[in-house]
Amino acid sequence: MALARILFFLMLGYALLVVMVYFGQRYLQYAPDRGYPGKPADNDAGNMQELRVRAEDGLNLLAWFAPPRNRRGKVIILYHGNAGHIGHRAAKMQQFIRAGYGVYLCEYRGYGGNPGSISEDGLYKDARAALKWLETNGYPPSQWIIYGESLGSGPAVQMAVEFQPKTLILESAFSSALDVAREVYSWLPVTYLMKDKFDNLSKIKSIRSSLMMIHGDEDPIIPPQLAQKLYDAANHPKELVMIDGGHHNDLYEHFAGSIILDWLETQNEPR
Repeated sequence: MALARILFFLMLGYALLVVMVYFGQRYLQYAPDRGYPGKPADNDAGNMQELRVRAEDGLNLLAWFAPPRNRRGKVIILYHGNAGHIGHRAAKMQQFIRAGYGVYLCEYRGYGGNPGSISEDGLYKDARAALKWLETNGYPPSQWIIYGESLGSGPAVQMAVEFQPKTLILESAFSSALDVAREVYSWLPVTYLMKDKFDNLSKIKSIRSSLMMIHGDEDPIIPPQLAQKLYDAANHPKELVMIDGGHHNDLYEHFAGSIILDWLETQNEPR
């Protein structure tokens, strides 16, 4: 009887934990800095301007933009990872601006002072709003370089499916957020619990863009094998660079920016 009682309470505790994870999962998946990041100049990005962009469901969203040196030059649209806000990405994008590329930093709902609740579908709406703004303002799809960082690989892959840009860059990307969750929470039935799965793997096969993937071979957050899994499923032309000693957030300290710029040169992308 004592053993049965212990087992009952263990099962009850596990069931309660599963319920808590289910209802609190987005607090585990997303780590936004909800505060306004300040003006671009406050973030050493005085060459960018602040925009307000309307999503398809009516939300008014912050974004930052620097035009390309050449009016017909390429624009890199960055969809950032799950933590922080766009102010934390301004520094890494400066070398692309100096090289002549335009840069659009897309901010999500619930991040950087923006209204709204965070979800996979919501992030896709925000990603589309960025592309709609660019097209409306004279930067057509032929000028787009879509760039997804970590969680941002989800919106980036989805937009690449919808718009088929010539060029797609994925930094610290995953096969799916569900695969990442299975690695972290192997003791939970995440397959049945997870709402926002960002299934890049099933989508990558329909993308015809030239693909560059860059990943740290010691990434503790998104295991390299998940990037390899995504890469293996992608169409050619494609390239994967595994950075020796690279982790999740330090790839630009390992010259990731220069690697990407060199690769873009091979794509003959005008700046």
